[in-house]
Amino acid sequence: MSGPHILVLPAPAQGHVIPMMELSQSLVNHGFKVTFVNTDFNHNRVTSALPDDQSHIRGDCIDLVSIPDGLEPGQDRNDLGKLSEAMQRVMPGKLEELIEKINNRGEGDKITCVIADQVVGWVLEIAVKMKIKAAAFWPASAAVLALTFSVPKLIDEGIIDNDGTILKNQVIQLAPNMPTMKTADFVWACIGNKTTQEIMFQNMVKCNKAVQVADWLLCNSAYDLEPATFTFAPKILPIGPLLASRRLGNSAGHFWSQDSTCLEWLDQQPPNSVIYVAFGSFTVFNPTQFKELALALELSERPFLWVVRPDITDTSDPYPEGYQKRVASLGQVVGWAPQQKVLAHPSIACFLSHCGWNSTLEGLSNGVPFLCWPYFADQFTNESYICDVWKVGLKFEKNETGIITKEEIKNKLEQLLGDKDFNERALKLKELAVANVEGGQSNKIFKNFVEWMKS
Repeated sequence: MSGPHILVLPAPAQGHVIPMMELSQSLVNHGFKVTFVNTDFNHNRVTSALPDDQSHIRGDCIDLVSIPDGLEPGQDRNDLGKLSEAMQRVMPGKLEELIEKINNRGEGDKITCVIADQVVGWVLEIAVKMKIKAAAFWPASAAVLALTFSVPKLIDEGIIDNDGTILKNQVIQLAPNMPTMKTADFVWACIGNKTTQEIMFQNMVKCNKAVQVADWLLCNSAYDLEPATFTFAPKILPIGPLLASRRLGNSAGHFWSQDSTCLEWLDQQPPNSVIYVAFGSFTVFNPTQFKELALALELSERPFLWVVRPDITDTSDPYPEGYQKRVASLGQVVGWAPQQKVLAHPSIACFLSHCGWNSTLEGLSNGVPFLCWPYFADQFTNESYICDVWKVGLKFEKNETGIITKEEIKNKLEQLLGDKDFNERALKLKELAVANVEGGQSNKIFKNFVEWMKS
């Protein structure tokens, strides 16, 4: 074996698996071997979605393996509270067994460093216990991690109580020039029911403690995207944006097969004309809201590419009557798209997005302006970055029944596409993002990290 052997373990969500796979592929370029550990459930999804079903990526350099998450087949893995509890009960023991099994294969194959998602901090404690180098990786914005590190201060100030319950409904800003955050939208406070929120909050507090044993705390961001945050929380070290487009555009780690036929459709559209609509892996719409969005895209009379996951609504036929026939010449609907290639396509005019951090970085890195439709977790903070700090997108307003109407969507779309300033600011951000990974600060930190792992 040529270089050190790294074990990488992401949290079991699409927005965590993809950037840690990008990190793994970057490490392979520096001569490392990577064992990439998913849960059994997600391992099956990832290997099924690979173009040719294989357990190795990039030759023999990334080995995809799995351990159980503690839930039975058929149990709801979108119940993040139950999933988190099951993982903490079952996965630590299984991970230790896996590392011992790998280490017993021979001296040249031993795990030399563990890189753990910050959300599964217990992995770092296992690495330290087994005397293996440990690094933590945060796949979202530095601002959200800085918020979680500020929990003791938020408790002291009476903004939240010891179980994360919001006591004051207000808007806070951790430091000047950082995004503003509504307390109701704190990352743990807008996930599931009260029980789930408490479980997620306690897990977050535990992870913040566990991360103190890590030698490095890496973040998929760039200094120039979040300068105020990195000044406020200097322990967080940016190495991003980590994107497949930095290599040959080949991405892995997706839970669904990507429908590449949409790229051929994009080739036939005029430059800067297509509305790209995608809401990540978690967003679910009620039938009324889904129909409003569908009708807004029709009303826009612009070409659109819309990613509609099989589980995006709880109805089997969510579209308005006769809709697909009416928009057949206008729009393209796919189950899952090769998003980085889509956003890099010259025909894309804007990105109607849930504002997940990966989607945010992919849009920024291609100079695309946004229409923001956050769903949960960190997405509200990302919306604040996009609209208030970077000023490369617009927010939607809900009506009195909590619906974003077709008229509101159409109006904001026209406003965004009718103002060239959004495009100009987006292109400047693209330059900053690219500069960070091509010789800038992210690149320097990443090189130092690689040297540390080789030492």
